[in-house]
Amino acid sequence: MEMVEQQPHAVERPSFVPVPPFTRTSEPGEFMPFSTCSVADFYHPRLLEICAMLNHHFVFHRKLWEWVFVIHHLLESGKVKPGARGLVFGVGSERLPALFAKLGAQIVATDAPEDIGESKGWKATGQHSATLSQIRYEDIVDGSLFDERVSYETCDMNHIPDHLRDFDFNWSSCCFEHLGNLEAGKQFVINAVEKCLRVGGVAVHTTEFNLTSDDDTLESGQTVLYRRRDLLDLVGRLRSRGHDVRPFVVAPDSHPLDFHVDAPPYKSIPHLKLAYEKYVVTSAGLVVTRGR
Repeated sequence: MEMVEQQPHAVERPSFVPVPPFTRTSEPGEFMPFSTCSVADFYHPRLLEICAMLNHHFVFHRKLWEWVFVIHHLLESGKVKPGARGLVFGVGSERLPALFAKLGAQIVATDAPEDIGESKGWKATGQHSATLSQIRYEDIVDGSLFDERVSYETCDMNHIPDHLRDFDFNWSSCCFEHLGNLEAGKQFVINAVEKCLRVGGVAVHTTEFNLTSDDDTLESGQTVLYRRRDLLDLVGRLRSRGHDVRPFVVAPDSHPLDFHVDAPPYKSIPHLKLAYEKYVVTSAGLVVTRGR
């Protein structure tokens, strides 16, 4: 959905929203200890460090949180290193392939076939890429090095081709809620782990999270909303298949900005939670290590 995928630079910041540098009265604790978007993560100095790696400005926006969540957990896993192979689904205009290429990894960037990108409206809103040039960020990595280390192909996430296998890591940023229904998204995550990763490889995937209800949600359609029970079910299924999954824990609302809910036309900052139909939605992430 366009307002959920809105890019962080397309909004304005009101005067009541703080900007870094932030004054600390104690040493920072663990970075991103929870599975959902939280204001506390933006106050941690590590977020600014990763913004610098991406050459991206600081903004209280959940899309930035998703990118940082992916980068942080993949770097913590130790899988991003020279010679490693990474795979991204639904790359859009992400800067992450350029960053991982700079760090020495070989990246296969994929996006939906062009007809799907057009029919879903992603091309019109800059959320779909059809060529490498759309994700070549020379402010992150030299263009020739990028071309050596990053390749592009189309991929229908409901039908991952067999040749996309034996990767050390893979990721997606708010994509698998657009695959038709809740089960299709869950099956994608399972396939991304079991079809695409070598044993010990790490997958990090973010999605839309329903904060309003653990009962009522959008179960099918162009965009679905995952409840806590849905993601806990997915965690349980992955573990039962022999994989290690980081515990799924919803972040507490610990800061006044955690209570701000952006509303249509979704042009304000902070954009960490938003109203969509009758639900309050934020971003959530899963971290999975293939066990067998």
